[in-house]
Amino acid sequence: MKLSSLYESPLKVPYQEPNVSGILTNRLTVLLNGLSGNQRIIVVCVGTDRSTGDSLGPLIGTALGKFRSPHFELYGTLEEPVHAMNLEETLELLHRQNHNPFVIGIDACLGQVTSVGNIQVGIGPVRPGAGVNKQLPPVGDMHITGIVNVGGFMEYFVLQNTRLHLVMRMADVIAHSLFSAIMNCRTTSRPAAMPE
Repeated sequence: MKLSSLYESPLKVPYQEPNVSGILTNRLTVLLNGLSGNQRIIVVCVGTDRSTGDSLGPLIGTALGKFRSPHFELYGTLEEPVHAMNLEETLELLHRQNHNPFVIGIDACLGQVTSVGNIQVGIGPVRPGAGVNKQLPPVGDMHITGIVNVGGFMEYFVLQNTRLHLVMRMADVIAHSLFSAIMNCRTTSRPAAMPE
């Protein structure tokens, strides 16, 4: 993927920023515009609904699933989450079923107290489990992460005690922005469908 150096560094924006959806949609559109028309977009939302903080991915996946769009393939919802126990086989499956797909990895992460609530978009994979010292395979040609709480101490406890309101607001922003960007890149002058 060839991009100007302006877009090579990750974007980091608070979910409460005015026009956050517009900012994210613009960056995602730029990153996706470099794809060939027949390259399949696959979105992998990592996480589990058994932990509030770690439910960001499945919430985004469930929101994206409501669009029923033919323009991307989706793995990881509240009903069928992609997590530590099935991540490796999910990645093997999607690569077996798709030739040279473009994978977008989405996950929650922990960060500094001043970064909580920030959404990050960048080139390269997301590294699931890094915040809780798990060795899991990297996911994606590009990534979207949401910083849901503070890292550095008792990470499992922190993820369990993350506010659901924060996670759901971030999930709504990310799902809407990503769907808008995919529609921008995959359709011409056709209005985006609204979820049911």
